[in-house]
Amino acid sequence: MLFSSITFLYYFFPIVLILYFAAPKMLKNAVLLLTSLVFYGWGEPKYVFLMIISIICGYICGLLIEKYKGKAQSKIALIASCIISLGMLGYFKYADFFIDNFNAVTGLSVPLLKLALPIGISFYTFQILSYTVDVYRGSVPAQRNPINLAAYVTMFPQLIAGPIVRYSDVAKQLDERTHSIDKSAEGIKRFVCGLSKKIFIANILGELAGLFLATEQQSVLFCWMYAAAYSLQIYFDFSGYSDMAIGLGKILGFDFMENFNYPYISSSVTEFWRRWHISLGSWFRDYVYIPLGGNRVSKLKWFRNIFIVWMLTGFWHGADWNFIVWGLYFAFFLILEKLYLGKFLSKYKAVGHCYVLLAVMISFVIFGAPDFRLAFECIKGMFGMAGLPIATAETLHYLRSYAVIIVLAVIGATPLPKKLYAMAEKKSAAITAIAEPVAIVVLLLLSTAYLVDGSFNPFLYFRF
Repeated sequence: MLFSSITFLYYFFPIVLILYFAAPKMLKNAVLLLTSLVFYGWGEPKYVFLMIISIICGYICGLLIEKYKGKAQSKIALIASCIISLGMLGYFKYADFFIDNFNAVTGLSVPLLKLALPIGISFYTFQILSYTVDVYRGSVPAQRNPINLAAYVTMFPQLIAGPIVRYSDVAKQLDERTHSIDKSAEGIKRFVCGLSKKIFIANILGELAGLFLATEQQSVLFCWMYAAAYSLQIYFDFSGYSDMAIGLGKILGFDFMENFNYPYISSSVTEFWRRWHISLGSWFRDYVYIPLGGNRVSKLKWFRNIFIVWMLTGFWHGADWNFIVWGLYFAFFLILEKLYLGKFLSKYKAVGHCYVLLAVMISFVIFGAPDFRLAFECIKGMFGMAGLPIATAETLHYLRSYAVIIVLAVIGATPLPKKLYAMAEKKSAAITAIAEPVAIVVLLLLSTAYLVDGSFNPFLYFRF
């Protein structure tokens, strides 16, 4: 079930709110759990059982880790949790990748399993792992109420595509959280803004990216338009989903971490990754990079740690070589900045900003391409090395058609709209207090009209 669907907006979520707020405090997590299972099972009910098995294993392992704290059994329970969680993820997401590459190397024909990827498995696997690892570290006590732990893992606002909410961040909120009209109003505002970003920016940019992939009349200009459109589409698609998740969380009394902080204003790749998919970056930092030794090791091991983390980051996104190359591509730039470019980029921020935009656009061409051939052809085309014309009549037509949305997307990817709103609110708080709810209602009505028409795309990050 998509957030950007009539079913969710006007049937599922209103029913959830009625049941949730009608339930007494002690039953709210149970209501959240049951409705989240319905949400997840709406599209693929058989995989609900897989998620429940993962939760039960995480719950039992957490109790055993705490019971035998300081003993060998505690470490064995942690290892068991990692093997079970990562084993399920590996089987469903990566089995065919390894079989396919095994066949390519050996010349054999081992049949592919052709398993459907359970939606959200990459996210809830990491959540369960963060829970058991934190219990092992003593950061949080083991959760003795299975309903509370299951509600944390299955919580529908962030279940399908994040942000990756750590148990330590919401442990107290599972027992005690604040519900208020102001908080709900803030949540509604955040949700509608995210929905609007998805529908009115990401989807339209997705149309332009699709036109590039479908056409045979490519040009240098069209290659650049595609790179820019896809880079902006994936930002507004995923940040829009994160906004909706955070907004829904607030309505239900939860405070989730921010997942994006205007990454396209960065002046270095290092800064970009502090602002992009923050929950994923911090997860790999705390559960992979630091345990490997971080930067408190020899330079050679430090570089090894960076390459391991970024190879895994790429591989986490998908079972294909383009994702691994995408991750290692960023590892290369991060090491380059740490060795040589860091001081230069901090001194010449305008140059750094252009460098980041170029590096990121090329990266997303690799990330989003269906195969390496198309990715390399597009990159070659961007730099005039593919024998393409500078522009064609078709390209110019699409540029005129999509120029306004591209400009709006570029402006929207910066803090400028937020600053302008803050200035307007400061000058006339009374007017903005009236205009804001009106604008939210109008955006919701326009979004509904768009959805009724049936013109929308699934979230890109559902693939990962």
